[in-house]
Amino acid sequence: MIRSMTGFGRAFAETDGYVITVEIKSVNHRYFEFSCRLPRQYGFLEEKLKSHINSKVSRGKVDCYVTIEALNTDNAQVVINHTLASAYVKALKELSAEYNLREDFGAVSISHYPEVLIPKKAEEDEDKLWSLTKAVADEAIEKFITMRETEGAKMKADIYSRGQNILENVSYIEERSPETVRLYNQKLVERVHELLGDVSLDEGRILQEVAVFADKVAVAEETVRLRSHIEQLNNFLESNEPVGRKMDFLVQEINREANTIGSKANDVEIARKIVDIKAEIEKIREQIQNVE
Repeated sequence: MIRSMTGFGRAFAETDGYVITVEIKSVNHRYFEFSCRLPRQYGFLEEKLKSHINSKVSRGKVDCYVTIEALNTDNAQVVINHTLASAYVKALKELSAEYNLREDFGAVSISHYPEVLIPKKAEEDEDKLWSLTKAVADEAIEKFITMRETEGAKMKADIYSRGQNILENVSYIEERSPETVRLYNQKLVERVHELLGDVSLDEGRILQEVAVFADKVAVAEETVRLRSHIEQLNNFLESNEPVGRKMDFLVQEINREANTIGSKANDVEIARKIVDIKAEIEKIREQIQNVE
């Protein structure tokens, strides 16, 4: 099943003293591009998340948002910056003496000054934290991939339908192409009679001209290749592997065959069908830009 490159997934868990939220969203991109926002102290998780998500997602611009709140604060510490606190006390005493002010400052007042009290957390077990975050991330990834698959199913139905429309037009062209040769033969005979009157015609010469024309407008090879390309496109739609790039290349080949038929066919009705085919190709091309 093909997947869209657009998706969203979010998961939340309160586990083992942490509240963890992971949110993943993506849009289409030629390659895999990853960006992550998480608390600075947990920056070591970024590369792990990137590698883990990339193992499940091959293409797309993926944004990951992670919040982690530690509920267990038993190991939290507050360190006093004695050097800075002493400097503040000394400065305040000089200020009081210089301007004859009361020394009414206390510990609470001093603690309000920047960096006098420095909160520090105990070292955390990185392996444990990654294990907890990975479990939440896996839930978010599952929802994320489910959404991409749901969107992919809609894209698959649309691309398949347009491929069938192309085949219907190809069938018409295959039926119409021999008729263009017959019409050319008829018009050639009529034109010769118009120019020369009721004189005997050189049937061999007429047949030779018609054969040359038939060779020029023959599109059997192109229509066979078109059918083959559409069959391959349908096979890609059933693939469980990322096939977006392959489909993009294949659509270029489909468009090339349509252009060749259009340039060779000397017929208004076939030209109209080529316009219809190229319109369907363009819509398929738009869809596969978002296929993983």
